[in-house]
Amino acid sequence: MIRTTAIFATLWLSLASTVAAQESPVVVELYTSQGCSSCPPADAYLREQLAGREDVIALALHVDYWDYIGWKDEFANPAFTQRQHSYARAAGHRSVYTPQMIVNGQDHVVGAHPNKVERLIEAHKAAPELVDLQVTRNGGTVSIAASTELSTPMNVHVVRYRPAEKVSIKRGENAGKVFSYANIVDDWQNVRRWTGRSDLAMEVSIDGSAPLVVLIQRENGGPIVAAARLK
Repeated sequence: MIRTTAIFATLWLSLASTVAAQESPVVVELYTSQGCSSCPPADAYLREQLAGREDVIALALHVDYWDYIGWKDEFANPAFTQRQHSYARAAGHRSVYTPQMIVNGQDHVVGAHPNKVERLIEAHKAAPELVDLQVTRNGGTVSIAASTELSTPMNVHVVRYRPAEKVSIKRGENAGKVFSYANIVDDWQNVRRWTGRSDLAMEVSIDGSAPLVVLIQRENGGPIVAAARLK
């Protein structure tokens, strides 16, 4: 569970015993399903090549629209399906698919094409930073501070994920196989709208020790303009 409260901009600077987030990683969202026979190569790429990188925040969002085939994905969340549809509408696409990777909320690519994904990651790493984001944690409190010269509606998202799970698939297209998954998103919350016209300062109360990601993203399936991770 996450609870949010606005605070003064200077408060986060005075927190003791904090854990600092890294700066400016590229966010790669993988839309996948345990019931999709085309997804295992993309799942493996995320697990083996992306999940451990410091310059990338790789997140696996399991969708539910393949559950009817015969295997209900235990990680699937209808909200993740809706998030993928939001991206499709923003891009003018009429449908969604798996495995799909979306890089920094902007570039769409088949998740089983690592070379294309890597080129997109490098391009986003070279782009100028539009938002200065600082995230710290002190026990169960996460402090978020940001500033920008942008003046456009943005949302602050807080994401929790589990680093690894192994699943034995009993039915459906992948029946009889055992897969290892990484960076499985369990909870994704839009915690604050921010116009960018003044500095952002807020704190979020969190439960548990699962890794945490803070994203700032333009509204309606727009680009991710800043991200930070606390492991």
